[in-house]
Amino acid sequence: MVDITHKSNSLRKAIASAIVSVSKLETIEAIQHKRIPKGDIFEFSRVAGLFAVKKTSELIPDCHPLPIEYTQISHEIKGLDILIHVEVHTIYKTGVEVEAMHGASVVALTIYDMLKPIDKGVEIKNIRLESKKGGKSDTNENYDHLNAAIIVCSDSVSKGLAEDKSGMMAKSKLEKFGLNIKYRETIPDDFDTIQKRVKSLSDAHDLILFVGGTGLGPYDLTPDAIKPLIEKEIPGIIETARQYGQQRISTAMLSRGVAGFIGKALVITTPGSPNGTKETIDALFPAVLHVFKIREGQRH
Repeated sequence: MVDITHKSNSLRKAIASAIVSVSKLETIEAIQHKRIPKGDIFEFSRVAGLFAVKKTSELIPDCHPLPIEYTQISHEIKGLDILIHVEVHTIYKTGVEVEAMHGASVVALTIYDMLKPIDKGVEIKNIRLESKKGGKSDTNENYDHLNAAIIVCSDSVSKGLAEDKSGMMAKSKLEKFGLNIKYRETIPDDFDTIQKRVKSLSDAHDLILFVGGTGLGPYDLTPDAIKPLIEKEIPGIIETARQYGQQRISTAMLSRGVAGFIGKALVITTPGSPNGTKETIDALFPAVLHVFKIREGQRH
């Protein structure tokens, strides 16, 4: 199965459809007047579809087990066609489009099975996904107009005694969202140097990512230097990053990150370890980039 442990829960929705076509009007009349020998095809197929949605991961090898929190199954007769719609919701790390399509297919198969004694020309067709919502499909936007800077705060890296793995990690991940990395530098863990760099970059960049110095060590000064300069703090950014990290490592609670606007720039701090940097970016991006649309006057 595909690894989804790096993803965050979000509301996911999917709607799938299918069509069952009969060969004669008498079949439709039998359905409408509840004269099908095997019973009410709508009630039986609805129950079968509910079971199918919930059991998708047991039958489709690469589907993850997930909590099904809402399912609606509806039928509509149009001419000689029975139109089936299945809507599924969950709050989880991956979508429910396969669950919706599996439900639609089993609803159709159940109807086929119940109608075949009286109509040998029944046909199933057009099982398809009508729509999906949640995850990447909601944030598939272009951010190539945003300029970003990455500043790594580390005495050892700035002196050439350690490799800048975290800075490279941050650059690689931010570029995947289309951001222009216009400036990248490693500086010592120094209060005045950190403040000077923020002030010099805040008017020319949309995003400034400070990597390192968010812990409790004697030289972890990044939040202390940045917080007094923040003009509009956004606590939810760091709350989200910390909660995400806490679900993966118990010591994430000790991170002292800060985030907010300084000038035109959104400034975000991340832990200095490569894994801490990766997890912070995974937790926040690309959703956090919505702040720039709000800044430009768009509503939430």
